[in-house]
Amino acid sequence: MEQEVYIDYINTPIGWLELKTDEEELLSVSFAETEGPSSDKSPAILNDSAKQLIEYFEGSRKTFELKLSPSGTEFQQLVWENVKAISFGETATYLDIAIRTGSANNTRAVGLANGKNPIPIIIPCHRIIGSNGKLTGYAGGIDKKRWLLQHELKHSENTNLLF
Repeated sequence: MEQEVYIDYINTPIGWLELKTDEEELLSVSFAETEGPSSDKSPAILNDSAKQLIEYFEGSRKTFELKLSPSGTEFQQLVWENVKAISFGETATYLDIAIRTGSANNTRAVGLANGKNPIPIIIPCHRIIGSNGKLTGYAGGIDKKRWLLQHELKHSENTNLLF
């Protein structure tokens, strides 16, 4: 039996976000051009996801407390777990994540896995930058990545961001 998927949209400073959940877990967060049709039913996880993202954009939330179910390969899951460990207001490099996942030679694979992250912001792939401190690749675009990092810097005690 196929699981039911519920959809909601929130308007944020970086544009519309489409949230998809099942009854209990957040499945994806996607950048959307406009608000689309939302589901008639809103399970608690959908409401909680929207509420916590709004709090993040207001600057009052630095960590997310949501059940996540990102769909991906075993390696992608490993990368995303390591990305989730990067704290609000901090950055890491693709090389840092590659080393944590087993090999300094994996930077390209880490970049590809990061690009496939189905739950951006909550799995904070925007916090991963190039070893030279440059902002590279982001599904929502470099302007959104820059905005998210500057937002976190503004609401963080950390003043040592690499970018």
